[in-house]
Amino acid sequence: MAVDREQVLRSAAALLTRKSTATMDEVARAAGISRATLHRHFAGRDALVRALESLGIAECEAALATARTDEGPAAEAVRRLVREMEPSAGLLAFLYTENQLFEGEEQNEGWARIDAALTELFRRGQESGEFRIDLTPVWLTEALYGLLASGAWAVAEGRVARNDFTHMIVELLLGGALRREEP
Repeated sequence: MAVDREQVLRSAAALLTRKSTATMDEVARAAGISRATLHRHFAGRDALVRALESLGIAECEAALATARTDEGPAAEAVRRLVREMEPSAGLLAFLYTENQLFEGEEQNEGWARIDAALTELFRRGQESGEFRIDLTPVWLTEALYGLLASGAWAVAEGRVARNDFTHMIVELLLGGALRREEP
């Protein structure tokens, strides 16, 4: 029986999103395969995490392309992007906590491409006057990652409705938490 590698990765991502300390045995069970079969595809946890990283990067890049972040008002582009990234947010939440992915010389250049695209989106919003300029585009990029991860965890735990995901992230990111006086 052939093993569908993508199905194994998606099963691993779903489990690790809920339980980041899951063992390779637990990952194999979640994927419906034996531990030996899992190890034939991924030599160990690090190899599995690297494969999940590649999947996460591919999904982020696809979301960026679909969201057309270089078109229209920057705020609307952010809204489209968050909506497109929502299906991958759980995987991103897991990857966000995997520090070894962001250290040293082995850092995947895909993250640099994604960071650059997001930073450019926020810079564009600042240049057009849509976004405040006292927060750097790099900080806004990091804030977006953090909000995506937090939103994914809150939805997974049932503390936030899935339908509210995009609205809550975009409104907090772009509007801030301060209540504005109504005229």
